[in-house]
Amino acid sequence: MTTPKAVDVSVDAMIEDLRTLVEVESPSRDLDALRKSAGTVAAVIETRLGGKAMLVESEGGPHVHWSGGGTPRVLILGHHDTVFPLGTLARRPFLVEDGHVTGPGVFDMLGGLVQAIHGVAGLGDRSGVEILVTADEEVGSRSSRALIEERALACGAVLVVEGAADGGGVKTGRKGCGTFEVSVAGRASHAGLEPAAGVNALVEAAHQVLDIAALARPEVGTTVTPTVASAGTLDNVVPARATVVVDVRVESADEKERIEAAFAALAPHLDEAVITVEGCVGRPPMPESAAAELFAVARKLLPGLEGRAVGGGSDGNFTAALGVPTLDGLGAVGGGAHADHEYLLVASMAERASLVAGLVDAIRSA
Repeated sequence: MTTPKAVDVSVDAMIEDLRTLVEVESPSRDLDALRKSAGTVAAVIETRLGGKAMLVESEGGPHVHWSGGGTPRVLILGHHDTVFPLGTLARRPFLVEDGHVTGPGVFDMLGGLVQAIHGVAGLGDRSGVEILVTADEEVGSRSSRALIEERALACGAVLVVEGAADGGGVKTGRKGCGTFEVSVAGRASHAGLEPAAGVNALVEAAHQVLDIAALARPEVGTTVTPTVASAGTLDNVVPARATVVVDVRVESADEKERIEAAFAALAPHLDEAVITVEGCVGRPPMPESAAAELFAVARKLLPGLEGRAVGGGSDGNFTAALGVPTLDGLGAVGGGAHADHEYLLVASMAERASLVAGLVDAIRSA
């Protein structure tokens, strides 16, 4: 691969497009909001890149797909759903101040989308480039995974414009991640008159939490974290039902298989209690080997650029698991993903747009 030159972009124009996207709120699972957001994303793409951005309907909301024509060579991958509920914008409006842009979704990941669009717009030739912006990444990508994998295989290289790692690095590896829900069925009884007649689902759940937490192997990167629990109805009733939700992160396929098998094998401690498990490690690990070639090119374009393996997952996990070269964290430099202090650094916007453009050109010239 050759090392192409950076492109000229307008930071002011990027900020205005970012404002347009942020001010159309797009919480995951809100189909009406996502439909409006997808239309807005498509309009920005068409204005800056020409052609037609297609809306791909799904049960998770509309995905946006644009192609520059020609033989597919590189897929730019992002999402337009956010974790923030409707009304967040009124409390935390879009604001540019002291070199920071704030507002719901600026870092995760609307800023990355805008930078990528403007980076591609700066290229004289846009052939071979595809952009896919999905509607359900924040809730597991169930409706978009097949489309993501199809376009990744067709293109042969993937640039994920999720927010940068701390300090502006790109993300060269990600843990596989998943959620499990463990349900306990017991039997209710009066807690004062005949507690022994019941089967206490809360007590059983407590046993399960300890068993589940013991599955962690932090020495090999596996974390198993019970995060949400619920049980019981009234203070004088032996609980008949309980649930425990568990977050799991793994670095290897072997650990994915071990964890899934261990959850399937969970057994009750109390007589007559029944355990039901749902869930899996839905996003496979993204090994650093998947990013190696593209990261080397990125470092030629931006000397000193750091690469980091991180715990969070993205749609890049899916593409890397297919063996498609994938580089993640190419989006906004900032921080505070999913939090009220979320921000983007204006000073890095042009550089990141040029980085995406340079990678596109390098991939096409290989």
